[in-house]
Amino acid sequence: MKEKKYLVHESSYVDDDVEIGEGTKIWHFSHVQKGARIGKNCSLGQNVNIGNNVHIGNGVRIQNNVSVYEGVEIEDNVFCGPSCVFTNVTTPRAHFPVHGVYAKTLIKEGASLGANCTVVCGHTVGKSALIGSGAVVAKDVKDYALMVGVPAKQIGWVCECGKRLGESLKCECGREYVLVGDTLRKK
Repeated sequence: MKEKKYLVHESSYVDDDVEIGEGTKIWHFSHVQKGARIGKNCSLGQNVNIGNNVHIGNGVRIQNNVSVYEGVEIEDNVFCGPSCVFTNVTTPRAHFPVHGVYAKTLIKEGASLGANCTVVCGHTVGKSALIGSGAVVAKDVKDYALMVGVPAKQIGWVCECGKRLGESLKCECGREYVLVGDTLRKK
C-alpha cells in the first residue's frame, strides 16, 4: 500500500479521482470532490469544499468556510481568507440548471482574498493583487491592485510582499515597480 504524503482529517471526505500534493493538509469537515487537483504544501481549513474538477496550485492557503466551485482555478501561493465566496454561474436559476456550463474564474499567483469578499464568476484576479475584506469583485483585477468596497474599486497598488506601495512605487522590502500605461510591473 502506497503511503500518503499529505494529511486529511478523519472528519473530511476525499472522493475518488482526486490528486493531492505532498505536504498538503485538509482539516476538519472538508470535502474534496471528484476530479479536483490540489498542489503541494496547501492548507485547507475547516469546512472547505473543493468542487469537481477544480485546480489549485502549490502553497495555497484556504481558510475556514470557503467553497471553491467548479470553474474556479487558483494558481500558486494564493491566500483565500475566511468565508470568502466564489460563484460559478452568472444568472443562476433553480429551475433552469446549467448542467456543467460554468463561467471561468482565475485567481493568479500570489493574490490574497480578504475575509468575506466575493469574487463574481467570469473574472480574473491579477498576480499579487489584494482584495479587501468584504469587497465584491465584479470585474477583472489588475496585477498588484489593491481593491476595496462594493463593488470593488482600485485604491492603490501593493507589493508582491503585500505592503501598500506609495507614490515612489518602491517597497520597504526592496522591490521596485514601474507603471507602464495603467499596468504595474516589477523593475
